[in-house]
Amino acid sequence: MGILAADNDIWLMIALLVLGVLVLWWFFRSVRAREASGREPLLSLRLFHNRTSNLGLVTQNIQWLLLMGTSFTVAAYLQVVRGYDAIQTGVIFTAATLGLLVTSLSAERLAGRHSQRTLVMTGFAVSVVGVVALVALAGSFSTAWAFVPGLLLIGLGLGVMLTPSVNVVQSSFPEEQQGEISGLSRSVSNLGSSFGTAIAGTILVAGLTKGAYAVAMITLAVFGLGGLAAAAFLPRETGSNTGHTPRTPAPRTSA
Repeated sequence: MGILAADNDIWLMIALLVLGVLVLWWFFRSVRAREASGREPLLSLRLFHNRTSNLGLVTQNIQWLLLMGTSFTVAAYLQVVRGYDAIQTGVIFTAATLGLLVTSLSAERLAGRHSQRTLVMTGFAVSVVGVVALVALAGSFSTAWAFVPGLLLIGLGLGVMLTPSVNVVQSSFPEEQQGEISGLSRSVSNLGSSFGTAIAGTILVAGLTKGAYAVAMITLAVFGLGGLAAAAFLPRETGSNTGHTPRTPAPRTSA
């Protein structure tokens, strides 16, 4: 809510963000107190003591921020600026869906040939190139085909890294903690989706023009570069000491 209030009242935005930080501080303090007293907390803070898992959670958050932020920005631009209807917009987004399907179906084979770190880094790099392509081609061509290469690259990039990033997180913990870390992983992904929509939406609402579209997409690309930097700190081999076999979940799509 704080991010969404940015276009209306900057002081309201600051107040809501501060309130959110205070709520999080209270939550983690209460969790720490419950653990110290021997009671079972809603979320064990021990889950955050694993550096590899923390990096994996960061990459998950940014992946979903990219996916939902891009989907929202491009869909709004196509319909409001270019004048396409919902069906035409959906057809254009088929390129992203195709990219996700191709790489997701190849996830097992790719995991057998490359490390999780390599796949996550490659996914971010390809996705960022896709975002840049969406900005460059949309500004140069009026045809709907101008959006296909960028959306396809984003779909390919996200499909490459969605499964490895989940595996990095879950393989960092033993079997008895899989329920907790799985719930945390999904929550962090959902938080990334919310951030992506809120950040991109705020930029667009502030002025839905070609300039606003480019600013929103460039902002998402910067987050993608942050995800790439976080992935670079992942160990080359993960999950070898936990006894847990990485899982291969089916990725969610919004296209």
